[in-house]
Amino acid sequence: MTSRISILPKRRLLATAVAFIVSGYAFEAPAQSAPTQGETRAVAPAAPVAAETCPLGSFICPPRPVSYALCRPNAMLDFYEPSITKDSSLRDTAVTDIHSGIDDGNLAGVKVESPEPNVYHMTGGVRLERADQVLRAQDVTYNSDSTAYDARGDVKYQEAGMLVSADRMTGTTTPNQGDAYNVRYQLLQSRGNGVADHAKVMDPQHGRFTLASYSTCDVGSRMWEFRAKTMNLNKETGVGEARSATMRFKGVPFMYLPYFTFPLDDRRKSGFLYPTFGSSSRSGLFLNLPYYFNLAPNYDATITPGYYSDRGFMLGAEFRYLLPRSNGTFDVSYMARDRGPDDDESGTSDRDGSKQRYFVHITNSTNLGNGFNFGANINRASDNQYFRDFSNDLYQSAIGILSSSAYVTKGGKYWNAALGADDYQNVDAGLPNYVVPYRRWPRATFNLDAPVNDWLDVGVDSEAVAFRKVDRAPVSGTFPGQVDGNRLDLAPYLAADFSGASWFVRPRVEYRYTDYRLDSDFRSFNYTKQSPSRSVPIGSLDAGLIFDKHVNLFGSDYTQTLEPRIYYLYVPYRNQNDLPTFDTNVMSFDFWQLFTTNRFSGADRQMDANNLTAALTTRLLDDSGVERLSASIGQIKYFSDQKVQMPGVAPTDFSKSDYVAQLAIQLNDKWRFNSSYQWNPNKQQSPYLNDQGQVFQQGRNTDLATVQLQRRIKGDGIVNFSYRYRRNVMEQFDTSVVFPVSERWRALARWVFARRDVLPVTLNNGATFSAFTFSHRTLEAAAGVEYDSCCVAFRVLGRHYVHDYLRKTDNAVMFEVEFKGLGSLNPQSGAYLRRAILGYQ
Repeated sequence: MTSRISILPKRRLLATAVAFIVSGYAFEAPAQSAPTQGETRAVAPAAPVAAETCPLGSFICPPRPVSYALCRPNAMLDFYEPSITKDSSLRDTAVTDIHSGIDDGNLAGVKVESPEPNVYHMTGGVRLERADQVLRAQDVTYNSDSTAYDARGDVKYQEAGMLVSADRMTGTTTPNQGDAYNVRYQLLQSRGNGVADHAKVMDPQHGRFTLASYSTCDVGSRMWEFRAKTMNLNKETGVGEARSATMRFKGVPFMYLPYFTFPLDDRRKSGFLYPTFGSSSRSGLFLNLPYYFNLAPNYDATITPGYYSDRGFMLGAEFRYLLPRSNGTFDVSYMARDRGPDDDESGTSDRDGSKQRYFVHITNSTNLGNGFNFGANINRASDNQYFRDFSNDLYQSAIGILSSSAYVTKGGKYWNAALGADDYQNVDAGLPNYVVPYRRWPRATFNLDAPVNDWLDVGVDSEAVAFRKVDRAPVSGTFPGQVDGNRLDLAPYLAADFSGASWFVRPRVEYRYTDYRLDSDFRSFNYTKQSPSRSVPIGSLDAGLIFDKHVNLFGSDYTQTLEPRIYYLYVPYRNQNDLPTFDTNVMSFDFWQLFTTNRFSGADRQMDANNLTAALTTRLLDDSGVERLSASIGQIKYFSDQKVQMPGVAPTDFSKSDYVAQLAIQLNDKWRFNSSYQWNPNKQQSPYLNDQGQVFQQGRNTDLATVQLQRRIKGDGIVNFSYRYRRNVMEQFDTSVVFPVSERWRALARWVFARRDVLPVTLNNGATFSAFTFSHRTLEAAAGVEYDSCCVAFRVLGRHYVHDYLRKTDNAVMFEVEFKGLGSLNPQSGAYLRRAILGYQ
């Protein structure tokens, strides 16, 4: 049994005997839970947190959290006592327990000497404990007059945030100053650890390390570490300063910094961020070195000078702000003189010889008060070749159209309204600028959906738009051209809902009125009326039944449903050939198109219909209500011809639509299967010529077929396979894999192969036309490896991809390294992989 001594001052010696540990806060991260009594984890409070596996079918998975699961037990933690409280707030009221003679079990009695008045010398192993703080040493001397202390021999200190050992600690409690020699430390809240030849505390807010190091790796097996000749730490400002510092990998220095600053807490600070680097076949090697400016608590800026070996210097700037009622960003990249070539491969470049290149991105969200809100998302590039030249697509998605918008909105319980504008820019270097959608300057909407009673709703959908074109396609013959004009679209409706637990009947009536005002030169675009209009009633009836029963399949209980559904739609024919097509096109046909009132997007075309849809769906639900299987099939029966079409498309007289079927299966969390199929019973002329340049009929065959299989392998590995076919559009295979080779290594790959595509064909006589034909080409191929260890992870990735409509290809290579606890270089490759490989984390 140890002895308790109460002759020393309470709460003073222990409170500051190791005050130099203020320096440790330089590396602390947000606190994590400490281990409980009986746990044997080495890195006690920084226990590995298992990454939650991303559910199958997720479009984009979140990044994996930093894990230290591969770390070995840390020998420094041998003296860690998990039973000590983790609540540091108890220090002010706790009594300091002081024990001596702990090394021999107190067999020799209490070992306290007082060679001078008010000087106490304890030997034989001393333990001081207060709340979460514990100090142990072989020999402790304390002077109650001068508050000087001297702890020697295997000095060990523990508190909620760290562990420290030293050969000797000296100092005073008043003033609060101290020195420690031959220091080793372990930060329990962020796993950081290191050594220092000497640590000094000038006061509780200021400390200094001499010949210090820091790493999150295992002690004795440091793959990386920072070493600094001196480190000064200021808790008042939350900033540390390091001089003559080196970053080392495997003991080899690869970065020297004569001076740099770093944060001691969560407060932002100015300084350099990690650089990004890589290569692309368009711009060569590139390096970007961002510098962060912490201007104020609610706004900041980042300046990013960059260099492209084949093009020159580029400067980027980002400004962010957060106000009580507004927030947003301003981001711009600018190159004053591009040394690279102006490769106008398609004859559609709009650079006009300019050497200046830029990209601007502006966002804003503002509460205007009284329920009004403003939102803006502005994007603008210098030319349509910008993303081809400066994006290797490891950083950004392939972009063909840049969209910009700005709107003021307001809404109530049953209504919403908006007023704003939309603009578009072509950034596909292989397409002419007239492919972009019309500008909508301005656009206003008002929508109302209010209940009249429990089963009846009344509402209106309305839109007023001014459409403007900057670059128009050439007018060809009598085909309607791209005229400017205004459009008003009003659609009031009544919708009823009669339903029970196993049935529903939903009638709906709507009246749609659309009015136009075209520019005065409308005749030059082959229109005969300046103010055409269309008014048409729309009536529909949607009804269905839901049957269910309990079944047992594969040893598991399920609820199976059987859901027959019919949908009748009537829309009388209105001749719409004199209406422009500002923002309208035919939507892709799928299962949900069986139950919609219009097969056209936009308001410029409203289909005529006298149709009856019949569909059947069955589902399997497990005991928790999760859908494990869903299968559906349906078809539309046409009672009249389909007269309303897009310009240049002849009316059809089909009696039936495609048969549409879809299937989704996921009986457990390891694999998932999706498929859809459409079979066309009708014959019609193909929009393309065949390989010999001849017109031909197509139909009574497959219009669409897709298969997607996703399988989890070896924990966080995944295999994806998909097949996509749509007549006159594409036939592709898409395969990707994340394969865990070992605990530390993962292999990554993706391959997208086009079997058929719409391609230009040239005959022997020189005639050129487009045909849906075999292409047999790789659209994208990527391969790489990932390595993970206790404190370092890296990724190497190479990619070959098609970058524009002309099917021109580029290559890119990226290397990313992450020093756990500090961050990563080039983290954008992970964002690309999360988009490219479903289920990647």
